[in-house]
Amino acid sequence: MKSTLTPTHCPYCALQCGMNLSPAREGGVEVTERTDFPVNRGALCGKGRTSAEVLRTGVRLTSPLVRRDGALVPAGWDEALDRIAGALLRTRAEHGPDAVGVFGGGGLTNEKAYSLGKFARVALGTSQIDYNGRFCMSSAAAGGTKAFGLDRGLPFPLEDIPRTGCVILVGSNLVETMPPALRYLTELKENGGTLIVVDPRRTRTAEQADLHLAPRPGTDLALALGLLHLVVAEGRTDEEYIRRRTTGWEDARSAAMAHWPEYVERITGVSVPELRETVRMFCEPEAAMVLTARGPEQQAKGTDTVSAWINLCLATGRAGKPLSGYGCLTGQGNGQGGREHGQKADQLPGYRKLDDPEARRHVAAVWGVDPDSLPGPGRSAYELLDALGTDIRSLLLMGSNPVVSAPRAAHIEERLRSLDFLAVADVVLSETAELADVVLPVTQWAEETGTTTNLEGRVLLRRRAVTPPEGVHSDLEVLHGLAARLGVEKGFPTDPEEVFEELRRASAGGPADYSGITYRRLAEENGVFWPCPGPVEPAGAVGATEAVDDGEDAVLDALPEDPAQEGPDEAVHPGTPRLFLDRFATPDGRARFVAVSHRAIAEEPDDEYPVLLTTGRVVSQYQSGAQTRRVAELNAAAPGPFVELHPRLAARLGAAEGDPVAVVSRRGRAVAPARITTSIRPDTVFMPFHWPGEGRANTLTNPALDPTSRMPEFKACAVRLEAVPPAAD
Repeated sequence: MKSTLTPTHCPYCALQCGMNLSPAREGGVEVTERTDFPVNRGALCGKGRTSAEVLRTGVRLTSPLVRRDGALVPAGWDEALDRIAGALLRTRAEHGPDAVGVFGGGGLTNEKAYSLGKFARVALGTSQIDYNGRFCMSSAAAGGTKAFGLDRGLPFPLEDIPRTGCVILVGSNLVETMPPALRYLTELKENGGTLIVVDPRRTRTAEQADLHLAPRPGTDLALALGLLHLVVAEGRTDEEYIRRRTTGWEDARSAAMAHWPEYVERITGVSVPELRETVRMFCEPEAAMVLTARGPEQQAKGTDTVSAWINLCLATGRAGKPLSGYGCLTGQGNGQGGREHGQKADQLPGYRKLDDPEARRHVAAVWGVDPDSLPGPGRSAYELLDALGTDIRSLLLMGSNPVVSAPRAAHIEERLRSLDFLAVADVVLSETAELADVVLPVTQWAEETGTTTNLEGRVLLRRRAVTPPEGVHSDLEVLHGLAARLGVEKGFPTDPEEVFEELRRASAGGPADYSGITYRRLAEENGVFWPCPGPVEPAGAVGATEAVDDGEDAVLDALPEDPAQEGPDEAVHPGTPRLFLDRFATPDGRARFVAVSHRAIAEEPDDEYPVLLTTGRVVSQYQSGAQTRRVAELNAAAPGPFVELHPRLAARLGAAEGDPVAVVSRRGRAVAPARITTSIRPDTVFMPFHWPGEGRANTLTNPALDPTSRMPEFKACAVRLEAVPPAAD
């Protein structure tokens, strides 16, 4: 009897939890646990468990929509694609190729992200492409590249976390954002390790900590520098490691020594005894880790902040050694792979730099184009969105909802409305899609095969489990159809494995080398960690999508023999679960200290705006909420926005629990019910950012950009609170 289980991975966060899919009795898809995948061992959060609800009829889009007489109405695919291609061609002819923009998403599969970057540069000839992952982990990527010569979120697998001696978790509410990962922290403590959580709020994650540090938002850089000062002052540096495996220590040391403990206490609000206890807990075990997330990274000094935490690891000999190191907890489902293969403004596949002549030659050869025809680097995400309607006149957007997720969101919504033409490809009618001239319904997750790369750098195979509704096409089919209409008949295949085979060749020899990875290996090995160099040969026809009803064994039987495994002399690279154990990815193999110093946030509180706002997520919603807000169970658990504030602040305002509170910044006003708690600092309020409309948190946030990563400062801005009079009867 044929199995009806299809092993695959969750469509949401960067854990990419394993799950099984099967046909549900009442139609649709049923999600069940999959215990063989090591990251989650069968555990799923509410979002993963209910993920199939988004695919139900009446929830997801099933027909293209075009705007007629001001309204979006159903249309056929040929009309929709013709309209898009015609608009893009007109814009290019009238204003030049850079008047056409492309905006991608960190949830796109590797195949889609790769094809989107190629489409922008080959079919459109535009430099104006970036993606929403710029808003997530770009500062960690920049800091990691500066120090190590390579950016991979975690340089070790998650399974190493419970075996280390101490973890400093900076700006991550992991218990709510990645619930199945809680077990790694629980096991860490069961094994005798300690957990230090750095967060302005006493979150559910902070409640698990042996020590919770609650710094003022935007002061993580000063905190890290103060800790390094104490490491030096207390003689806890690893001088042999510094001499043998690093460069730049003297400058970094001098910068840190200007941040003495009492000065850091005044900046951060973290007491000197807490600073000293943190240093003791971190330095006493043989192994320790620092893990950062959006808290320290989504700042206008996010790259320097990451560098400061890396410096702490390097000074204590805690990088490139077993069970030790710095890692970034990447957020979006394919946030890692999405930033590796070409949808970033300055990047080519394989994490190659767009301004590197050799990289241009290599990728151009794979694409069959002249290297000189490839445009140069373009604008970063916020800068691209800010240029809409002026320099950029038409936009193709895939898998993103900037009306809710972008900083200074009301302004970005205005820019989107000012475009000559907007086309959106998505699974649902998001707030951004509602503004479009053409909306394309595209396949999502269970309806398609493709690869993603999780936060560990583990490349994974998602398998198609169900046939998409009639009228729904894949993003690869969209790009193929548009390219043909733009006069590029070849080079945009619709088969995901064919795209992946080209991606292998394009990435070969690059920092993120996938050339030794094949679909067959991914299915057999439950994922492969990059870099994984290897021989690149055509892999033949796809089998994974043809055997979706037969379970994993049938999928493997249907796959062709893997040419990378043929022949006794062709050793197969095993992949690289742990990076930097022998050398770092710099020219001389040494890690780089980066000298950094504290500086204030871009917008400090003042008499007019005396309170700090920070933003984040809640357990039952995800990102802009475009999908999770359509799931009844999740909405029941998290029905809308709120303003979290301390009782002292609430008393000064005269607000009681549940009263509407207005939060006002220099960019706009948001209103949401008060949630009063002692778990937040008295000088700070918190809002989740999943909702549009009156409670949209990103109406308030500051688009001040990090000079290196171009990350906006989501995590700290000045606001004032206002009581909202009760509505008249």
